[in-house]
This record gives sequence, C-alpha cells and structure tokens, in this order.
Amino acid sequence: MEKKIIRIPQDAELPLIGLVQIGIIDRGTNLLQLRPTTICPLSCIFCSVDAGPNSKYHFTEYVVKLDYFLDWLKEVMKFKGKIHAFIDSVGDPLTYPKIVDLVQAIKELRVESLALETSGYLLNENLVDELAEIGLERLNISIHALDEELAKKLAGCEAYQVERIIEIIRYIAESQIELLVTPVWIPGLNDDEIPTIIELIKKINRNKRWPFLGIQKYEEHKFGRKPRGVKAISWWKFHQKIREWEKEFNLKLTISSKDFGIEKRVSLPLVFERGEKIKVRIAAEGWMKNEMIGIAKDRSITLVDCRAKIGDEIRAKILRTKDNIYIARS
Repeated sequence: MEKKIIRIPQDAELPLIGLVQIGIIDRGTNLLQLRPTTICPLSCIFCSVDAGPNSKYHFTEYVVKLDYFLDWLKEVMKFKGKIHAFIDSVGDPLTYPKIVDLVQAIKELRVESLALETSGYLLNENLVDELAEIGLERLNISIHALDEELAKKLAGCEAYQVERIIEIIRYIAESQIELLVTPVWIPGLNDDEIPTIIELIKKINRNKRWPFLGIQKYEEHKFGRKPRGVKAISWWKFHQKIREWEKEFNLKLTISSKDFGIEKRVSLPLVFERGEKIKVRIAAEGWMKNEMIGIAKDRSITLVDCRAKIGDEIRAKILRTKDNIYIARS
C-alpha cells in the first residue's frame, strides 16, 4: 500500500502530545516514550499495530522535524524534571532520517538514561559506533527466532537476514552500549526458538547496569496482525513459562520497571475530560481510514468516524484521555 507521509510541522503543526503513533507519551512515570517516526521496513506477522509495507489499516505515516521535536521535549521536561528517555516507535526509530542528531540532542539535555528500540534490521557497525560515541546507553533489539526461514516468516520480509542481525547483536555486546534483547514469544510458532535466543544472549552478555533479556508476551489487538492458528495466552501462563525458563537456564528472566529505574511520577495534566464536548480544528489526515487529527487546547486529538476536511472546525465528544492520548468522535 502506498502511503502519504506527513512531515511535522511542514505539512501540519501538530502538537506532539495527544497521539499514540507520534510525539511524546507520558504514562505517569519518570520515563518518556519518544516517537519521531511511524515508518517501519518490516511487516512482522504478529505486529500489534499493523506496521510496515504490508499494512492493511494505516494509510498515513508521520515524521517529525528534529527541532520541532526537541522544542516539545524541552517543554515537557520542564514539567517532568529529569527523565529516562526511550526512543521507540509504532514502526522503527532507525527509519528517522536524523536519528543520530536526535540521540545526541537528547543526551545534551542530561537525561537519566537514553535507550532506543529497534528490530536491528537497519543497524550496521558504523551506526553502532556513532551511537556509542555520542552516548546512547542501551539498544533494545527485537529478534524472535534464530532459524533463518522462521525468522523471515515472522519478520514478513524475505530480505531479512537473521545471521546479519546476530552479527550486529554480538557487535553491540562488545561496544559501550548495553544490549537488551526483547523477543516476542508467540505460542505455537517460536516456542523452540526462545531457549536458543536465551542461550546465545547469556553467552555474550556484558551488561553492568540493566537486564539483557526481556521476553515479551504476544498480544492480540483489534487492528494488529494475528498469525493463523495462534492464540494469546493468559498472563498467568506466560509467567509460568518464564519461571520454567528461569529454572532451566538458572537466569533471572522476570523483569520489571524497577530494573530500569522507572518509578511513578505526576503526569502532565489532562486538558479534557472523558465525555466532554469540544470544538476541534481539523489539521491532518489520521493514521487510519476515516480518521482525522484535530487540534484543541494545544493537544492533538484522533477523531474517529470523521469525514471532515483539513481546516474545518467541528464539534466532537472525547472518548479517551488516558496517558494524555486523546480520542474523540465528531
């Protein structure tokens, strides 16, 4: 599917608080999720947000201008204080054209720590060296199988080369950047692969500050991809299996936010209440079909079932406000 790319603020001066797919997300802790891009080179068959070239639901991609992103981050940090910065994405942050500049600028803000999440598909040794030199402290790499054919299938990409990803993981482990490998366990698909990943990462681990493995639970989402024959299991069964692997490998695999220094902190104040009726100016196309993005009170709002045009002013009812992510219906 060919998608339109909206560059912020050139195409739309969207506030960077309010959207789940782009901007800055504050979930009431001392960690901020920083999302400068939605673009992804892979189409993982279990992707919870249906990202990548094979997306069925997303008709728009977003990329934020560097200076604009930093201006918003500085304003949020005035309220939040010193934070852990986590560059993630509904796609892959390494698709951001100025990712090195972004990392360097965030480091200059004297954050508590700075980590970046990626599939590793776009990583190379030179980029790892650059990121290490400017002070990136942790790379979270999501690799879900070591078997070549299964890895391609899970990534939804024939060009995916798992051996190359393994080379990069080994290179990171020998660098100044700490490594956190975050496979998604997909019951019935990669059950036998998780132990092989544990064995590999256990051997090459050099971390001093953070855990080096964080196994993720496969979840089903309304607009996410659902591999045929796979069903999400309960959290109880998930943790039971994690404990089994802990015993098998004599290794701590149960991790929590405390392992990363994450603690509760006052959130940015909500500017709307659920059920509130507001006036919204339409500013850009939405992430999905029949969605638009509106602006009110210096916040971006996703408007569902909306067929208004850019520039229109409409009335809308707020449906969601959690974590300053706003969804409304016209």
